[in-house]
Amino acid sequence: MYLVTMLGNLLIILAVISDSHLHTPMYFFLSNLSLADISFSTTTVPKMLLNLQTHSKSMSYAGCLTQGTVFTLFGCLDSLLLAVMAYDRLVAICQPLHYLVIMSPRHCGLLVLLSFFISLLDSQLLYLMVSQLSFCADVEIPHFFCEPSLLFNLACSDTSIDNILIYFIGAIFGGVPLSGILFSYYRIVSSILRMPSSGSKYKAFSTCGSHLSVVCLFYGTGLGVYLSSAVSSSPRKYAVASVMYTVVTPMLNPFIYSLRNRDIKSALWRMVKNAISERLRRCLSPTELKNLTRVSEFFLLSVSDDLELQPLLLGLFLSMYLVAVLGNMRIILTVSSDSHLHTPMYFFLCNLSLADIGFISTSVPKMIVGIQTHSRVISYGGCLTQMSFLILFGCMEDLLLTVMAYDRFVAICHPLHYSAIMNPRLCCFLVLLSFFISLLDSQLHNLIVLQFTCFKDVKMSNFFCHPSQLLHLACSDTITNDIVMYFFGLIFGGVPVVGIFCSYYKIVSSILRVPSIGGKYKAFSTCGSHLSVVCLFYGTGIGDYFGSALLPSPRKDVVASVMYTIVTPMLNPFIYSMRNRDIKSALWRLYSRRV
Repeated sequence: MYLVTMLGNLLIILAVISDSHLHTPMYFFLSNLSLADISFSTTTVPKMLLNLQTHSKSMSYAGCLTQGTVFTLFGCLDSLLLAVMAYDRLVAICQPLHYLVIMSPRHCGLLVLLSFFISLLDSQLLYLMVSQLSFCADVEIPHFFCEPSLLFNLACSDTSIDNILIYFIGAIFGGVPLSGILFSYYRIVSSILRMPSSGSKYKAFSTCGSHLSVVCLFYGTGLGVYLSSAVSSSPRKYAVASVMYTVVTPMLNPFIYSLRNRDIKSALWRMVKNAISERLRRCLSPTELKNLTRVSEFFLLSVSDDLELQPLLLGLFLSMYLVAVLGNMRIILTVSSDSHLHTPMYFFLCNLSLADIGFISTSVPKMIVGIQTHSRVISYGGCLTQMSFLILFGCMEDLLLTVMAYDRFVAICHPLHYSAIMNPRLCCFLVLLSFFISLLDSQLHNLIVLQFTCFKDVKMSNFFCHPSQLLHLACSDTITNDIVMYFFGLIFGGVPVVGIFCSYYKIVSSILRVPSIGGKYKAFSTCGSHLSVVCLFYGTGIGDYFGSALLPSPRKDVVASVMYTIVTPMLNPFIYSMRNRDIKSALWRLYSRRV
């Protein structure tokens, strides 16, 4: 939420600065509001995130005073800027002929500076009041940040006068801007109602829509927090309610202005197009840039161009695909139907089989259709979709194998605590976390590819849209693309591998300390199937990588890719069926029940 707030408001500021069409008073005030929102959110959220990460809730006295002062400064600045923007709309609608004269650049700059100095005065008054207080032994603030009003409740001295001053200051620095906004909209509505045509009324009021939404959100959430603190005695509920105006409101403001404002949307679109054009201008010559058109489809490479081999290839790949899907479906059905297999290990195995089905279904059906129809064309959208799902399920398999290694580590190294550690809640959390990390990986690749509007070639040297090959076809500098690709590979692929190695290092160390040979064999036999699948998955993946690096022939690269995209998902259920006594027993019970 914090990153969305930062990026959203920075985009608003960047759009207003970079687009001359937005150099008007309304967007000048909007950019200052976005800057205030960034600062308002930055005052509280980073410290809260640090506390969550370090499990430390302490804060120094000076830090607390600083946070409370800066929080008041930007909160008050938000309120005053909204009042100034309401005044701007009042002048634009009620006095349109004198708008440019009244809202001159000098006047606009003066209004923003005046808002800042009034907010600074408000924050310094509160700072002086709090710094005079003496605190008792109880220094626990029932909130996730140092809200000034809560500090008065912790003071040892009499704070009745201070409370009166707080309400007075709140009435002056909060009530006056709100009264100004209400008065401005009263005049605006009165002026709009006097307009003769409904079209003019709609056009006039539409310019206020975004501002009115932000005003309602800002004061509505603030009032909601005040009422919740008065009604509910729970500090936790008060803190949760405070999240609305300290985190949610600054996050939603740029979206409200972007979605409801045609000028902002146009400016953002022009900014994106200019950035893409500049990127193209750097990587292409003028002749190439002139002749360039957007790619709408790609051509995939077939396994073989020999027409006589096509029926054989069709039968072979169709059989392998059916064997893979049926084998993994059988694992899922067996685990689901047999209560003896309702354990964490087989729960993860079920999800691995599901990921295998998704992984092989991403590329093989398209290849089978291509062989049958003699068509190797795939649309741009279809290529991106195939690439996204391939990365999603590939990364999911990678992470699930890591989770299964961790499960085996707990089972062997902490057998007495296994049921407590690997409880159903943790197991579900690990699977969901694996899915969302994989989804993040696939979407990051998608975002990288979507920034390219042109490609040097439309011929893919594989039977599916391979991410690395798609990036190499882009017209921009391939060195940058390679660095980004290797970085993602290191993070989303290397970290799980390290996790698996660490788990097996601890497992082997633990097994070697077992006194009897029978105990060692029994402990290690529970890892046999998983270790075989890990070797197969990473072995074929590394083989494909080195094959593409060492072999210049795209056709040989395709054959190498078949190993980890088709053969690995097909063999996984057989490995678990043949090497695992529990699975074999469950399959036999399932078969006997049906007979």
